[in-house]
Amino acid sequence: MDCTAGLPRKPWDLPFVAEPEEVSGLRRILRTHLELWGLHEIIDAAQLCVSELVSNVITHVGVGTPTTLAVSMNGPYLRIEVHDPDARALPTLLNAGSEAETGRGVALIDAVADRWGVQPLADRKVTWCELRTELNSESGRREGDRVTRVEALLRMYRDGADELPHAAGSHSILSVTLAEETAIGMIADLLHWLTAQGCDVEGALDRAQTHFEGSTVERTDLPA
Repeated sequence: MDCTAGLPRKPWDLPFVAEPEEVSGLRRILRTHLELWGLHEIIDAAQLCVSELVSNVITHVGVGTPTTLAVSMNGPYLRIEVHDPDARALPTLLNAGSEAETGRGVALIDAVADRWGVQPLADRKVTWCELRTELNSESGRREGDRVTRVEALLRMYRDGADELPHAAGSHSILSVTLAEETAIGMIADLLHWLTAQGCDVEGALDRAQTHFEGSTVERTDLPA
């Protein structure tokens, strides 16, 4: 996965036929996408919303209805839409009692999602909900002390700044120890930064190890 410019979270949609057997597959597909997008914290809630939105189509529009699941980002919110061809059967938030057999789906969505709604169109309706993520609204990235520190360090590297400490250049045991701890902390912060971008940390470590081993071989091959 190329994370050099941040992880793209491109909108996607999936046409399907509204049948009970399709729900589990839609949940798996959604989970896979959200894991790739680094949105692990809302996977369970998002899967619940998809289940209830699709079940609503099955119950109130009919089994076998051509339907589309559309998923996108709206600022820091994950937006989930279910499109179906019946613009008349509008979901309604009911005060379903504890013994009611129907009417709980929209209530669950209302309880889990930050906002939801229905948009009737000429040829279909769109039932949607949005879940707040931990992403920053402007950058589409998570914020935090570790991320801020690493991005500052990356800017220093990019600009060719020479303010970085060179404690490792000293031969004192104390300086080497401090430099080692600093390097370890820097590596840990970099891993947190990669995670914040939704990157594959294990893959990044493998590639870094490959680069390190390659550079080591190049140095040993140099003439004395």
